[in-house]
Amino acid sequence: MIEVNAVGLVCPVPVIMTKKALNTIEEGEVSILVDNETSKENLEKLAKEMGYSYVSSKKDENIQVIITKTLGEKEEKLEEENIVVVIDSDEMGKGDRELGEVLIKGFVYSLTEMETLPKSIILYNKGVFLATKNENTIEDLKKLEEMGVEIISCGTCVNYYGLQESLRVGTLTNMYTILDRQMKATKVVRV
Repeated sequence: MIEVNAVGLVCPVPVIMTKKALNTIEEGEVSILVDNETSKENLEKLAKEMGYSYVSSKKDENIQVIITKTLGEKEEKLEEENIVVVIDSDEMGKGDRELGEVLIKGFVYSLTEMETLPKSIILYNKGVFLATKNENTIEDLKKLEEMGVEIISCGTCVNYYGLQESLRVGTLTNMYTILDRQMKATKVVRV
C-alpha cells in the first residue's frame, strides 16, 4: 500500500499527490491522509471519475481515504464530443455592466436550447455568482444539470466571496478538476 500524507495541504495538492501515486501502480491501494472534509470529498470524486473504489474513515484527528486500483479499471475515456464551457464573470463582455448581465443571462439560456450540449460548465472567479446569487441564471443552470450537463463551481472562489451557504445548483470543485476538464475537452468555450 502506498501512503500519501496530505495533512495541512490545500486544494489541489492532495488530489495531485494522489493521482501521481495511483499512476505509479498497476493495481493496489493508495492510502491518503487529509485533515479536512473538502479534501476528502475531492479525493472521493477523483476515485469515482477514475472508476476506482474507495473507503473513507476518521483516523485520529484526520481523515483517511483508501483508493483501490485493480487491473482492468481505466480512467474515464474522452467522448467523441466533449465541449466544456468556462465562465469567469457574472456578466458578458467588458462594456456596460447592465448590458453584460443581460448578455450572460441570454447566453446561459441559449445553452439550454442548443442541439449539442456541453459536457461541463465551469464557473470560477465572479462566474460562481451565476450558481449562487444570480436569480436570472440559476433556473437555466438547473435545467442544464437536469439535462446531464455537469455544473461545477470553484470552491476557492465560492469561499473568497463568502458564498459557501449560497450554492443553488451544481457542485463545488477544485483547481485540479477545473484544469483536468479543460485538458480533456475536445473544445473549450470561454465566456
